[in-house]
Amino acid sequence: MIPAETTRSDIVEMSAVALSAAIHARDVSCVEVMRAYLAQIERLNPAVNALVALQDPTLCLAEAGERDARLARGESAGPLHGFPLAVKDLDAVRGLPFTQGSPIFRDRVAPSDSIMVERLRRGGAVFVAKTNTPEFGLGSHTFNPVHGATANAYDQARSAGGSSGGAAVSVALGMQPVADGSDHAGSLRNPPAFNNLFGLRTSYGRIPIEARDVFTPGLAVSGCIGRSPADIGLMLSVQAGADPRVPFSIPQEPGVFAGDLARDFAGTRIAWLGDLGGHLAFEPGVLELGERALAAFAAIGCRVEHAQPAFDMERLWRDWLTLRAWMTASSLRPLYENPAHRALLKPEAAWEVERGLALTADQVTAAQEGRTAWYEAVRGFMETHDFLVMPSAQVFPFAIGLTWPKVIGDRAMDTYHRWMEVVIPVTMSGLPALNVPAGFGPAGLPTGIQVVGRNRGERACLQLGAAYDAATNWVSRRPPPLLGP
Repeated sequence: MIPAETTRSDIVEMSAVALSAAIHARDVSCVEVMRAYLAQIERLNPAVNALVALQDPTLCLAEAGERDARLARGESAGPLHGFPLAVKDLDAVRGLPFTQGSPIFRDRVAPSDSIMVERLRRGGAVFVAKTNTPEFGLGSHTFNPVHGATANAYDQARSAGGSSGGAAVSVALGMQPVADGSDHAGSLRNPPAFNNLFGLRTSYGRIPIEARDVFTPGLAVSGCIGRSPADIGLMLSVQAGADPRVPFSIPQEPGVFAGDLARDFAGTRIAWLGDLGGHLAFEPGVLELGERALAAFAAIGCRVEHAQPAFDMERLWRDWLTLRAWMTASSLRPLYENPAHRALLKPEAAWEVERGLALTADQVTAAQEGRTAWYEAVRGFMETHDFLVMPSAQVFPFAIGLTWPKVIGDRAMDTYHRWMEVVIPVTMSGLPALNVPAGFGPAGLPTGIQVVGRNRGERACLQLGAAYDAATNWVSRRPPPLLGP
């Protein structure tokens, strides 16, 4: 049993793996865990606004008590049994608000669970809140007119990143042990980079996502954020697996992700893509921290070289812009066509829809073919390289009142997402990528780098991330100041 003098902070400081083990050994009760996390939320969430739609603590504790009763009967729902979790507000949780950060849906309550939330609920999680996100997940800065802005875990005057900003900050500050998230344009890479965490963008189909069209592979995927690759693996073991409603979902047994991540990386070949041969602009210090982090890969036996696939990166960007507009218009067109709703859309959302509605079928087809050509270029390149590594962001966390960075160095950013172009090559390839912490700049703000694996190579990314984590220990070395000494 946990000693009587153990403080609540001892529980919230446990890794997700250790917490699961402690719950199942009945060294700590689900009620004790819930009390500890609710206290942490009450103490820290007002400073950062990471969690929204907070649930009644009495009801949360009652659910935790039910989880204890099941364990007493020898019944475990799985590795997340009794975990207090908050789901990103782009996913539906039955009975909880489902705003997507939009004033159009300010009062909407989800009537049912998404596929992923079904799995979390079935796995024993207790939902205590939603995590904040930008409106419809558009943009890598978490703010919206319904819930306001989410502040960075390390500096409350700075952005948390997005669109999984609330998820990242809540994990960084111990308000939940691990978090779900989604990623189209870096939303599981940029927020972990901005908050000194790990974040996994999965391969298409690894975590089934319901959609009106289940036959066209999209650009967005679900994934998870944690304080270690092992914590992410634990979460992924519940999220992943085939579902008959999603025909391209991956049937691999998901339990493999919760297994031991130890692996020998001697001779592993890594390509550092850097700034893509000068194509990308970086705030001073970001690229340099990424390059410095490469020493940790060399220390565990990897061979690192500066190299990149041969491809027209501006063409890749244009193809992504086309597909982004097409997919956004497909989902938001019904709102745009309603004048009352259109007036409530943020300008970036309306801009995406208008661009999408102006596209021809030939333009969309050409962009899809361009995406395929890029995948083939990367696939061929990775026949001689086991992993690609590149920065997860082009800037450090910026002022929270800024809508998005308009300039990096002497280069103007011509769209609201150009400042995050560094994540688009991975998105367009469909490959899995793990953000790992890369250190802190002179102002004490964190950044990260992406570890990119081969198709469906999430476990390999987690294994390399675990070896890198053992060599660097950034999460434990530099906790957020709000957590205290």
